[in-house]
Amino acid sequence: MDIKIARKGKKPVFKSLTLVDQISDVLRDRIMTGELKGGEQLLEDRLRDEFGVSRTPLREAFRVLEKEGLVEIVPRKGAFVKRIRKRDIEENFPVRATLEGLAARLAYDNMTQIDIENMEEIFGFMKDAASREDFIDYLKHHFSFHEVFINASQNETLIGILRNLRMHTIWHRYEYQYYKQDFENSLEIHQRIIDLFKGKKASAHEIEEVVRQHIEVVLYPFLRAMDKLEEGGQKNNL
Repeated sequence: MDIKIARKGKKPVFKSLTLVDQISDVLRDRIMTGELKGGEQLLEDRLRDEFGVSRTPLREAFRVLEKEGLVEIVPRKGAFVKRIRKRDIEENFPVRATLEGLAARLAYDNMTQIDIENMEEIFGFMKDAASREDFIDYLKHHFSFHEVFINASQNETLIGILRNLRMHTIWHRYEYQYYKQDFENSLEIHQRIIDLFKGKKASAHEIEEVVRQHIEVVLYPFLRAMDKLEEGGQKNNL
């Protein structure tokens, strides 16, 4: 799955897919990058004018995003960007950690030379983004890196579940502006993941454990950052 990060202020250009898919993609990017904030209403008239579309595909796009957990549709009031709760974060990370670890274990015997080369190329992009402290670019490539071994698990049910869970994690990170990523530590872990798959010197269970811990370790620093941002918001409202 290619995550398209829309820069704020960039006018959307619709090229392919269905009209509903195109609208959904643009709104999804705006939600995940924090351009559309939690609790903000998706104003139909303004979006219809901006996109040059009718009400029907716009509302269908809202329903798509509602199914993904990004939007809440309130009867007689409209569609709103879903607010993030601490509980959402606490529930997402451990489930994703366990399932991505499982995907890595299942991928152990399925990884091809092309898969390894793809991971190494993407890792190069991650290092470049880290050197520029470009969080958006880093996160995009980080997502693609994990996609390689998740797809190599060849378990379609698992792939589908993780696609949804990982998309929400990206949204959470953007929404709470968790931009102070520990690039150095993250790069070290991802190099280790490549080495484990490439060298076949470890067991499938060891790779599972490395991937699981890599995700779990982010949870508590993220929650602390979230608390600080919320405290800052409360002080500003006093």
